[in-house]
Amino acid sequence: MTNAKQFFLFLLGACSFCFTQAQGTIAISKTDSAHLPKNIKYTGTLKEALRWTDSLGTHYIVTAESGIYQNPVFKHESDGLDAEVFAFHYIVGKDSLSLVWKIHDFIKDCPVDLGARFLPKTLQVTDLDNDGIPEVWIMYKMVCHGDVSPWEMKLIMYEGMQKHAMRGENLVRLSAKEQYGGKYKFDKAFSEAPKPFRDFAIKNWNKNIAQKIGE
Repeated sequence: MTNAKQFFLFLLGACSFCFTQAQGTIAISKTDSAHLPKNIKYTGTLKEALRWTDSLGTHYIVTAESGIYQNPVFKHESDGLDAEVFAFHYIVGKDSLSLVWKIHDFIKDCPVDLGARFLPKTLQVTDLDNDGIPEVWIMYKMVCHGDVSPWEMKLIMYEGMQKHAMRGENLVRLSAKEQYGGKYKFDKAFSEAPKPFRDFAIKNWNKNIAQKIGE
């Protein structure tokens, strides 16, 4: 077993234990780049950051966007541009820093209109099943198009280190009678999760499904 895998299994066990022991209400607060610990690293422009403290340490959820640019790491077959989104879950202890999970998604080498951005007010922390393990919710959308077609939309939820994904597209209304898009699909983890998770996911999906004029 590699050292990296051993560390991953240790972190999984530690996080599961500490989260399950974190009973009661967790105080979630917003923070900004000026108040993040200096050893927390992220890529792109900070969009939002949340924090809470439990027996494991202080948790930081950080979301960031690259904006539209050309990433030299990506292979480009044209003069297309790129756009990326990032999310990180760090735990800061007294003398330690652990990266619990990371999200990195992107559109690359797009020759037409593109975007990759988080949806406002969708970064949330809950404990819907009251098991002491916080659920972290993140929503974002991405597109590469030259028309009014839907954006690809994703809702990602982590409970501890267990990822749940809801993927689909937003809804385009061309007229009172004509619309398309809006479909979604749960992954296996979401399908097998407690019903309150899916209910909360659908509620947030429907709240953010409408595509704004000009997108």
